[in-house]
Amino acid sequence: MGLLNSFNQWKEARYQNHVSTMKEQGKCPDCEGRGYTVYPYNEFAYFNSFECPGCQGSGHYADWEEMQ
Repeated sequence: MGLLNSFNQWKEARYQNHVSTMKEQGKCPDCEGRGYTVYPYNEFAYFNSFECPGCQGSGHYADWEEMQ
């Protein structure tokens, strides 16, 4: 269990570091400020893009924080 706990702590620390970096830049951590999230439909066809659910498509950190 020690290894699993260490992995989970590392993963959480990495996520918190990402969130703090995006906060400094004023960007949404989910979409990195783009306002949309890209989901691959098919590897060779095209990409579907959808409005980011975290910031409601604005790309701003303040909107993301409000939704949390």
